[in-house]
Amino acid sequence: MYAAVIESIPEISPWLPWCHAGYSREETAGFIKLAGQAWAGNSHYQFAILAVTDAAFLGGIAISHIARPNRLANVGYWVRTSRTRQGIASAAVRLVSRYAFGTLGLSRLEIACIPTNASSRRVAEKVGAKFEAVARNRLVMHGAAYAAALYSLLPEDLEKST
Repeated sequence: MYAAVIESIPEISPWLPWCHAGYSREETAGFIKLAGQAWAGNSHYQFAILAVTDAAFLGGIAISHIARPNRLANVGYWVRTSRTRQGIASAAVRLVSRYAFGTLGLSRLEIACIPTNASSRRVAEKVGAKFEAVARNRLVMHGAAYAAALYSLLPEDLEKST
């Protein structure tokens, strides 16, 4: 994971505040520890995206900001720079969405990204998510509030896209 983050800092640091110059192995270890605690507490779910052929680390995807009474959550994803534009993020979103809808019983997933993040928007559209709005001050990154392109993915949208 550490190597994938270091490789990808120039491309993903504008969109993901945890990815920054000076990112350390200790941050990776801390992330993995917190991810395990989150799974144990059913508060959010981090998944590693691994290559089928050799289990190489390709990126990450998460189900977070879960609002169980409303059966909704957020999905966020990233793929290491050397493996982008290969359908990896789309495949991961489809798999994780099936887990969210089937195992967790959610009925709505949201993808929120900075409007100029064309790669994330392309993935959302490719998996069948519907663009709903540009929500003002929806994301906070690097200490500032940003608008977000907000997409929704429902179980029926996912089925139509596969």
